[in-house]
Amino acid sequence: MSVATCLAPLFVPADRPERFAKAATSGADAVILDLEDAVAPASKGAALSALRADFTELPIIVRINAAGTSWHDADIAAVSGLPVAAIMLPMAERPEDVARVARCKPVIALVETVVGMAAARDIARCGAAARLAFGSVDYAADLGCDHVRDALAAARAEMVFASRLGNLPAPLDGVTTDVGDGAAAADDARHAASIGFGGKLAIHPRQIAVIRDAFVPSADAIDWALRVLDSGDGVAVVDGKMVDEPVRIRARKILARR
Repeated sequence: MSVATCLAPLFVPADRPERFAKAATSGADAVILDLEDAVAPASKGAALSALRADFTELPIIVRINAAGTSWHDADIAAVSGLPVAAIMLPMAERPEDVARVARCKPVIALVETVVGMAAARDIARCGAAARLAFGSVDYAADLGCDHVRDALAAARAEMVFASRLGNLPAPLDGVTTDVGDGAAAADDARHAASIGFGGKLAIHPRQIAVIRDAFVPSADAIDWALRVLDSGDGVAVVDGKMVDEPVRIRARKILARR
């Protein structure tokens, strides 16, 4: 598993090292050690000192503080010496900021402002981002809209479009703030998968399994894809519907996600 293919990376505050190993055994396919939003300003130094990468074989991602903050440069310096898979850059707004961080480690560019969304295509095409992720909560706050599906539909479409335009892996969707029984995360993850996202950020272990399930093809989808590919090379009919090459391309992509 790499940062390009992870489905359900889990955030854990970097100033809580006693939680690192538990996060790694949660079922998540990557662990995000968070130096940014999950850590109070007074604890930033302690979080930086607690960073480590020896608690798991899973990919480790470190979300640093944003460019322009007083902690940004120290975060990069600290992470550069650790064997982590990637850096997550929050408030990504400029390709040059992404490129600067990418000189240290692969970068997941977290787009979570209107300025960042306007630059998403440039960030995706700049050659420095390994993947895009949608910071939906911050984006809604910046735009002044509710954190609901309809209000964020255009932004999510842009994230998927920009990622494809930049030939990047499908992006990671933002978090579900409801950490109850997992039903809300499951519904959000199914929606994200249906519109072209490739995974979803998690903030609680109970969200992991339902997120992963949403992005792994169902048995019915796999059966359909196999039958489509068995239908030949020309125009055919499967389940009463026309099949041609674009449909076969979709079928191959489904099987590639097994």
